[in-house]
Amino acid sequence: MKKLSPIKLAAFAAFAAAPFALSAPAMAQDAPQTEVYVGAQGGYHDLGDNPLGKDGSPIYGLFAGVDVPVGPTLIVGAEGNFNLGSGIIDSEYGATGKIGVRVGQSGQIFARGGYQWVDVDVRRATGVNAPAGFDDTSGDYLVGVGAQYKIGTNTALRVTADTLGFDTTRVTGGLAFNF
Repeated sequence: MKKLSPIKLAAFAAFAAAPFALSAPAMAQDAPQTEVYVGAQGGYHDLGDNPLGKDGSPIYGLFAGVDVPVGPTLIVGAEGNFNLGSGIIDSEYGATGKIGVRVGQSGQIFARGGYQWVDVDVRRATGVNAPAGFDDTSGDYLVGVGAQYKIGTNTALRVTADTLGFDTTRVTGGLAFNF
């Protein structure tokens, strides 16, 4: 499986979001507008029962995305993420599509789905180095839910809960900056 570097992932996310950000039509101030955002997050990813044993890892990283209004309260969006781990997980990265609803002027709840890759630290998990040619990165589909609440004009707090293939549980909290 080919690995993406964090720089390539960030470039891909920026390239994917650019058409939405640049083509947003002029709207009245009170009408929902396309929002491009970046943020930082931290949390815990429990890998559940896996071939290396039952384990998990604190994670921390970055996310970037775009939300496009398709009605007064409905939004659709896309998001990419990259996290580092401080336990059995070396890193993880992925992309999701999302659909959500605005709640009042400051809130949003959403569901999302996509694909996530996880790079496991085999030595930390088993106590021995991985054999030559062993691919320690695996991926699976991601489904999850989340909510966010604006605490400023261009700032929002958020929390997400996801699963990879219904085998793992990942919970994160973060701070997003809109522009």
